[in-house]
Amino acid sequence: MFNRQGLYVVWLLLTASSPGFGFTNNIMVTGYWPPTNEMLRQFSTNSTQNPSGWRGGNWENRGYNIHSFFPEYPKGSFPVGEGDFEVDYQDTSKDWARISNEIKPMAIITFSRGSGALDWELEWRQRNLQVWVNDYIAPFQPTPSPPDSTAPPGFIRFSSLPMQGIVDAVNGAGLGLNGFIDNTGFGGGFLSEFIAYHGTWYHDEHADPKDPYRNFASGHIHVGTEVSVPQGIAASEVSLRVLTDYLDAMVPEPSTLLAALGGLTFLVLRRYGRSRKRKTADP
Repeated sequence: MFNRQGLYVVWLLLTASSPGFGFTNNIMVTGYWPPTNEMLRQFSTNSTQNPSGWRGGNWENRGYNIHSFFPEYPKGSFPVGEGDFEVDYQDTSKDWARISNEIKPMAIITFSRGSGALDWELEWRQRNLQVWVNDYIAPFQPTPSPPDSTAPPGFIRFSSLPMQGIVDAVNGAGLGLNGFIDNTGFGGGFLSEFIAYHGTWYHDEHADPKDPYRNFASGHIHVGTEVSVPQGIAASEVSLRVLTDYLDAMVPEPSTLLAALGGLTFLVLRRYGRSRKRKTADP
């Protein structure tokens, strides 16, 4: 039998376990070498890294929270950095596991510095490599390597970002950047491709509509070496606007979710009503 408290508990269980309710409104963005760390600073909740205050909460009233994570270079020198996502395989994997578990992102963009001067390069493919370019601190290779034991060495995972939309928006924003999709190559076999693979891997593991923390999109953007911090800030904001518009179209509407629950809710209410009738009829 259901009392009012029981009915409420059942309703919560139904909504929590039903398809479409399993996602946050958090978007995770990561950076490595400048300008990719500096251009994401406004989205950090770390007051030491972002003393001006977090600007990612309900960003631009779009209904999404933007959370950024990146290393610092206090000595002004490359290559490893300090803090989150140091340019190191073990540190990147460790930080990824911790942060993604905390944020449970519905979407991810990983950024890193590329080789093109003013490029805004969206990477389509990332590999589960067995041998990577050595990093700077022993052990120089990932442990384990390949990092993804659920897939064979060399397995390819693909970006699920709205890539063409981002390219078109960046190229149309008057920023002087060259936005394009690399649909023939890979991410370079170093930390850029390594974290890019982590992002696409996370998406593939959490893309099921029944996942309790569903991920809708993830992918990597290489930022050119001559992209200034103001350009990077503007282009990252343009990219996030395209992504949030895409999420608006992908995320189930509340009315759709409630309709999907309608049948289950009706059964619960009917049983609750019958139990009350029996109680009334009993001596």
